[in-house]
Formats: sequence, C-alpha cells, structure tokens
Amino acid sequence: MRLLGNIIWFIFGGLIEAILWFFFGLLCSITVIGIPVGKQCFKIARMQLAPFGKKVVDKNRSSLGLVANIIWIILFGWELAVTNLISALIFGITIIGIPFAKQSLKLAYLSLMPFGKDIVEN
Repeated sequence: MRLLGNIIWFIFGGLIEAILWFFFGLLCSITVIGIPVGKQCFKIARMQLAPFGKKVVDKNRSSLGLVANIIWIILFGWELAVTNLISALIFGITIIGIPFAKQSLKLAYLSLMPFGKDIVEN
C-alpha cells in the first residue's frame, strides 16, 4: 500500500508541490537569514514527494525553535496548513480518498510548525 499510495500521490500533485517547495526553499536560501526557512521548505518538499510510510516526530523543543515556529506561523504556516486541511476535506469525501486525507493532515501539521520536527520512516 505504501508504494502504491506514494506513486498515486506523486502523479496527482506530489511532484508539482515538491518542485514548488524546492523552488521556494532555494529562494529563501539566497540570503543568510533565510537559510533556516529554506531548510524547512526542503524538508516539506521531501515529504511532499512520498508521504506514505513516513511520520513527523518532535526532534527537540527549544525556545529558539518556538520563536521560529511563531514567526513561521505568522508569515507562512497558517495559510499552508489551511490549504492542506482543505485538501484533506476534499480527499475525505470518498472512502478511497481517506488515506490521502490522512497524508494531507500530516502535511498540515508539518507545514504549520516545521521547526523542531523530523521526518522518519514508519
């Protein structure tokens, strides 16, 4: 199921979204200040390629990560999380789409607060 889900996800939007995340990661990484933001964009791009079989875990909880997440939420995070929540609602309409809705919810969680999170294999 993991391989089939990732193939379907990749074909129907995962590749395009990953390319966009990668582009914005490169754009953010042009400046020295934007490198941490670019790193998070690359993390989300990697997750967009193949979300099945991966989970998001808390890596560490530091005050710097909390401040970075608050800034991220204000600037980017809430819009990205709402977008992923809307796609989860659309996927969840049918029984076949429920696994894809779960992946969209996972991406919403990661896109809301990416600092201090890590992606590991299930």
